[in-house]
Amino acid sequence: MMKKLIALMLLVAPLTLWAQDNTWEQPEEDAQEVKKEKENPDAKYLRGAVPEEDGRVVFSKTVEAPGKPAAEIYGIIKGYMEKMTGEKNQLNSHIVVDEPEKYEVAGSFEEWLVFKSNYIMLDRTRFFYVFYAKCADGKAELTINRIHYFYDEGRRAERYNAEDWITDKEAVNKKNTRLYPVTGKFRRKTIDRKDFLFNKIETLLK
Repeated sequence: MMKKLIALMLLVAPLTLWAQDNTWEQPEEDAQEVKKEKENPDAKYLRGAVPEEDGRVVFSKTVEAPGKPAAEIYGIIKGYMEKMTGEKNQLNSHIVVDEPEKYEVAGSFEEWLVFKSNYIMLDRTRFFYVFYAKCADGKAELTINRIHYFYDEGRRAERYNAEDWITDKEAVNKKNTRLYPVTGKFRRKTIDRKDFLFNKIETLLK
């Protein structure tokens, strides 16, 4: 009888220890965070997603390009900005800064930012911004600022500056759980466009 009891204890003990240390089981807090992100599509656009410098909305990123000289980086970014100006969503976009000796280039862009498009409606805004790059050996410092919008041209055209429209105060609710319907759609699309451009440059410099 004693031998059977000991054998049973030896069999159960490893299973108990395995259950306690099982790395496949996600900690409860982490699981809740993942669930929260899945349930809230606005998670990445909430407080802190639109940075401000001296009261102005400024998006910036340093993109690393190991082994590439400043002149090559400048040429790649300038080439892409020039290509952007001719894309079908562009309206009156052009290069405004071109200083090869300083490895600096910037474009002033006016383009369509589309919120919704179907057979019933077309909801979009003119989107204005300056996209600037300062290049050095092995890296590029990117900036997007001077952002504003020209909206609802078919009825009562309105101009909105980013500082008065897509900041945390103007576009995110006090609980930091969701975006407001109108200002939120501008904030969301602006962040998406910024992410696309920064990621594109990063890909080109790899």
